[in-house]
Amino acid sequence: MFVAVLVIGTVGYRLFGMTWVDAVYQTVTTVTTVGFRELKPFGDGEKLFTLAIVLTGVSSALYTLTLVMQSVVEGQIREFVGRRRMDKRIADMHGHVIVCGWGRVGKAVAHELARSGRSVVVVDIDPMRLTDVPYPTIVGDVTLDATLRAAGVERAQSLVAALQADAENLFVTLSSRAINPGLFIVARARADESIDKLSRAGADRVVNPQELGAARMASFVVQPNVAEFVDVVMHERSMDFRMQEVELTSGSRLAGVSLRDANLRREAGVLVLAVRGDDGAFTANPDPDLILHGGNVIIAVGTDDALSLLEKVCA
Repeated sequence: MFVAVLVIGTVGYRLFGMTWVDAVYQTVTTVTTVGFRELKPFGDGEKLFTLAIVLTGVSSALYTLTLVMQSVVEGQIREFVGRRRMDKRIADMHGHVIVCGWGRVGKAVAHELARSGRSVVVVDIDPMRLTDVPYPTIVGDVTLDATLRAAGVERAQSLVAALQADAENLFVTLSSRAINPGLFIVARARADESIDKLSRAGADRVVNPQELGAARMASFVVQPNVAEFVDVVMHERSMDFRMQEVELTSGSRLAGVSLRDANLRREAGVLVLAVRGDDGAFTANPDPDLILHGGNVIIAVGTDDALSLLEKVCA
């Protein structure tokens, strides 16, 4: 409508004898109501035409401005309200996992965590990359303490540093460890020399995705059935059972009891593959006479119901 008024006004003034430049100038000054004088004395026809241009031009200009302002204001309000809701949602979260960096590694980690039933908060410095993220997000520099606190690092259970640069992952590890000493931190390393540095900075686990990917590809060549079975048990739901770790609490009735007497196959219907002892070492295919203690981690295979029962027995 607004453009049509400008075109009609220009053509109309041109027909009244003005040049194209004067016709455009007269139309724009009339529609915008700036109060400039007419370029030449107007007759009755030109005055009536100008009145029509003023009424239609001003109306269409105001209407266009109103639509533009409405879309801008509504977008800002919607973004503000959405941000407030998301901040409140994050503030109410406890025991969640913070994923730093929404790249290829960060996306894969977040989706896998979500499939495992974990609550996820994603942090990235680029707001465009967080447009369609299906999890609560924080836009900001994750190397800053304020950004980590906004993501609820004090209440988080774990943090995954999956940024592109090893130096950034190192800084995130140091900062998050200082804020939450009990946080479980998994850091990404691109270079082998960064693994030791990240460990000394406070990372509980350091992962090199390239090396893991290469080892997985090699395992499919050397032992394809074993590799596929582990993938199915760990990551897919196509089988009735899966693998899980369960920590034995000090107050559990199994504390101080041998695996033979615990008889977890009968009590919970699970198969114990390994036990991680007090020294952190794994005992695969443990001896039935092995005595369980509080803090031990039992790695078992079973159905979802059986593993849920195992958690109750170990609690």
